[in-house]
Amino acid sequence: MQLLGHQQLVMGGAQRPPVVRRCARLCVQCTVAGVETEKIDGRTIRRSLNQTGRYTRQPSNNTESQQLMDTHGVGYSSSGLVAQMRENGNVWQQGEVTVKLAKAYGYCWGVERAVRMAYEARNSFPDRNMFITNEIIHNPEVNERLRELDINIVEETENKGKDYSNIQKGDVVIFPAFGATAQEMKYFRDKGVQMVDTTCPWVAKVWNSVDTYTKKNSTSVIHGKYSHEETVATASFASDYIIVKDLKEAQYLCDYIMFGGSKEEFMAKFKNAVSAGFDPETMLVKVGLANQTTMLKGETEQIGKMLEQTMMRKYGPDKLQEHFIVMDTICDATQERQDALYDITADPKAIDLMIVVGGFNSSNTSHLQEIAEHKGIPSYWVDSAARIDVAGNKVLHKLAYGELKETSGWLPAGPLTIGVTSGASTPDTRRWRR
Repeated sequence: MQLLGHQQLVMGGAQRPPVVRRCARLCVQCTVAGVETEKIDGRTIRRSLNQTGRYTRQPSNNTESQQLMDTHGVGYSSSGLVAQMRENGNVWQQGEVTVKLAKAYGYCWGVERAVRMAYEARNSFPDRNMFITNEIIHNPEVNERLRELDINIVEETENKGKDYSNIQKGDVVIFPAFGATAQEMKYFRDKGVQMVDTTCPWVAKVWNSVDTYTKKNSTSVIHGKYSHEETVATASFASDYIIVKDLKEAQYLCDYIMFGGSKEEFMAKFKNAVSAGFDPETMLVKVGLANQTTMLKGETEQIGKMLEQTMMRKYGPDKLQEHFIVMDTICDATQERQDALYDITADPKAIDLMIVVGGFNSSNTSHLQEIAEHKGIPSYWVDSAARIDVAGNKVLHKLAYGELKETSGWLPAGPLTIGVTSGASTPDTRRWRR
């Protein structure tokens, strides 16, 4: 976390432009050099990784790695400004300025675990070529630090997808916190590389759910963003799936299940968000709900109720369990940060403005910004301290739905109360200046 000027409190780090990720279709059609694209049994692939002797999925809690994380400021803060605020009831004051830090903010357990494992991998294999199949998390400073450790992040390009051709037998490949697709796992298993799997256990829990739906011949309805790395990975473990991003798309899906409609219109609407060979006339008879772990809990729950009511109306209460399955796949950490923001903004008059900190390609951070905007509180989402021009009293910030905007005079004169929170991929950077 950084204190800028004498009033601004910001978590984050070095500025790096966000990576634009595109996928013409989801995982089974993703353009990845050398990776086969047919559907495979994801659970079997995951289980087979342990048998290779080249697979790690647990941190070792190496002391040297922890010390380097502390030096780089990519872990939890134990002595910096954030730690001081925690000891003072999450409040900091200077003159007429009061800063309130949300009770739950920043790094979640799964994200810290992923970063720790990447540092430990470099410590364990100091002389090997090392690659990550995507950004480890959505935070520019953390990813830059990994690059400084000579860990190569394989980024997807707009026209060519991912290129793994430089990865050879004996190299080290890290699967990020979002996970890797089943096809990528099989590819690297067969490639003979050392695999370090930092996938968040909550994400893996969602994979288990869609696998269960597949075994019950049910289509997975995934609440998420079809191009997000986590959803791409989750979909690869499903047989048949459709992805809905919000309540509007969920309502369209429910109406089609209940009343039918134009198949051509349906397929055009969800052309990037369904499994290969998807047929809405035959594949929506039995469905199970899953979600991208960073989506709004309330929205996922509402989509579940919509699907449940639709199936109950269509097939009757006594047949509901034959047509609809739901398993708890909502991430506690994501929900805790959302609940903490609702709490700190419960009285809009008590907060003059919000600062939301996190990578601009971070889904969970976007939802924190969304909550603040819906409350009608001036809210500024920044990915680093560099976004704030202290002398000019200007800030370059992002809105919840993607617009990058510069606001002048954003910081009014005191007395002033500022609320601060950060996304689950944002470390407690301990540098600060007045």
